[in-house]
Amino acid sequence: MRAVTPLVVEWTAEYIKSAAPWDVDEWQVELALAILVLALGWYLSKIVVRLTGRTVARRIERPSVTRTVLRGVRLTVLLFTAAVASTILGVGGGDLLLTAGVLSAVTAVVLAPLIGSFVNGIFVLADRPYEIGDMIEVADAGHRGFVEDITIRYTKIFTLENTFIVIPNSEIHTRDVINYSAEDERTRVSVEFEITYESDLDEARRIAERATRNVDGVIAGGPDIRIGSARYAAAPTCNVLEYADSGVRLGVLFWVKHPYKLTVTRSAVQAHIRERFLEEGVQFAYPHTHHVFDETSGAARVALGDADAEPDAFADSPRRPAPPDQDDS
Repeated sequence: MRAVTPLVVEWTAEYIKSAAPWDVDEWQVELALAILVLALGWYLSKIVVRLTGRTVARRIERPSVTRTVLRGVRLTVLLFTAAVASTILGVGGGDLLLTAGVLSAVTAVVLAPLIGSFVNGIFVLADRPYEIGDMIEVADAGHRGFVEDITIRYTKIFTLENTFIVIPNSEIHTRDVINYSAEDERTRVSVEFEITYESDLDEARRIAERATRNVDGVIAGGPDIRIGSARYAAAPTCNVLEYADSGVRLGVLFWVKHPYKLTVTRSAVQAHIRERFLEEGVQFAYPHTHHVFDETSGAARVALGDADAEPDAFADSPRRPAPPDQDDS
């Protein structure tokens, strides 16, 4: 290519000089050819990605890795065209190596965090903690949404609040990430509440289970759901959690079909349980305070009457003696 390129440039320069109505310098021709090569390389990289995209996707079967490979293919085409353009401009291999060495030094000093993101991006792609399209939650930050894109440098999340969050791989690799779509989108949710001790416990449990099954988005029944070596009932179940101070604390466990409807489904379950409890006469418990007075508590002064009572209505009631250092006048 080194031997052919000068001949092409020289032939093109001679042709342009003879065809142009004004004088054209050779460096202008070289610059125009270099820009033309870069433009062709830009469009050629898009064509190559389009032609090889389906083949790469069928062989790899992972969207994140597929996108990374296709980005690498396009970068390779662009680097090749840049090398051709540099040859046209007369930049030799030694100059390219020198430039690459200078850029490497600058990258090592200034862009160290970016290199860390590259390395962690490789770990993210290799470990496969999540994939494009999965619903994840960054536990310590409270961000929940769908993975939109995974690159070597960052992970882009489309949140449930209709916003984008871009997290560098160097940060997300060290955080606790909950993947709701890893193997199975079905997610188990719990709702807790208390009923009074006077309520029928068995009837309250049955009502809560029936009310939960009738909510849209809740798995009403079917085969047990297997997680690892454990199996869980698919239908809602209501368990006694604790005999608390104010009442019996119950917990309803149920499975939601889609993880992005957790909040809506939980709210609907609680509202439906309340409606059924009101219909069946089951009462929710809440803290009560009951005061008991006996012979050890002293006497309580209670008055029944109008608010406009005379100030001296209790003038005849006994009063506590004043402290020694105060005047009781």
